[in-house]
Amino acid sequence: MRRRIDTTTLVMWLIGVLIVSGVAWGTFNTVRANPYSRENWIDFVIFGLAQGCLYALIALGYTLVYGILRMINFAHGEVFMAGAFTGYFVAQPLFDSGFLVAQPVISLILIAIVSMATSILVAYLLERICYRPLRNAPRLVPLITAIGASFFLQYTFAGLYGNGVKTYPTVPSLTGEWQIFGIGILKTQAVVIVASIVLMLVLWLFIQYTKTGKAMRAVSEDKETAALMGINVDATIVRTFIIGAAMAGSAGVLYALLNKQVQFYMGFQPGLKAFTAAVLGGIGNIPGAMLGGVFLGLFESVGPSLFLEGLKIPAPYQLKDAIAFTMLVLILIFRPTGILGERLSKKKA
Repeated sequence: MRRRIDTTTLVMWLIGVLIVSGVAWGTFNTVRANPYSRENWIDFVIFGLAQGCLYALIALGYTLVYGILRMINFAHGEVFMAGAFTGYFVAQPLFDSGFLVAQPVISLILIAIVSMATSILVAYLLERICYRPLRNAPRLVPLITAIGASFFLQYTFAGLYGNGVKTYPTVPSLTGEWQIFGIGILKTQAVVIVASIVLMLVLWLFIQYTKTGKAMRAVSEDKETAALMGINVDATIVRTFIIGAAMAGSAGVLYALLNKQVQFYMGFQPGLKAFTAAVLGGIGNIPGAMLGGVFLGLFESVGPSLFLEGLKIPAPYQLKDAIAFTMLVLILIFRPTGILGERLSKKKA
């Protein structure tokens, strides 16, 4: 048995080395040929930052729930979808009435409130109906339940809102770009990046310095001991789902600003990417989820042009998803606990 494990590890390392060698060779050829201008690379980086910030916000829901319950909530992508999709039915009437044009800040706040409230409601019902009765069940049971809940939510919202694509109205004040230190940044991308950073900073401060945050960290460390110390474990778990859902709901509005279109199936791919980001950063580690999301977004945006262009691969940008999951494979080979390391409780360790 020991020999088989060693052989498997060796094969994985060889695969990792081959991938890294291919990436290095492609990067060398791209840099040597220099097919893109400085402005093109800046655009790639800015778009990657904006996309990565969205992944980070969604990934926080995965990592918070895992930190508390040691389970992966695969329905979290649909929590994100529910907020973004519902927000459309607020954004469109506001645009039709002219209020969105006249008062864009107030309008976006209203859309965000509705989106976050919807995501929070869906997450609360998931925890209360689907996960709480299975809290002491084997780990595979809530995992399968989460996948079933994901499909249920997808087709529930398809039935409620229709299965067609809805297009968010354009906010006139966010069209065009700003010049920052001589660099042109699309206004929507700037808003997404700044809003995401503020939300992530607020969440980190909340977890570190509030009574609820301390209770969440205590429950994550040891549920039984936390209960003996007077912490309401059930209420803390509910608050964890609510906070993660609020981040996902806010990400839904920012996603709509950036990509315009929403539909009932929209949560699958961002949810999968956000889960990848959480694993990249270190599942259960909040700063790791933030870093993993930004890291993934940058590699998705810059990677196809930097790595694959030099390998003479046609239409390299169509392989951005392959690059994202290749990065996950490399991290799992060379650092299985993620960039910052998986945060485990002392009891589990």
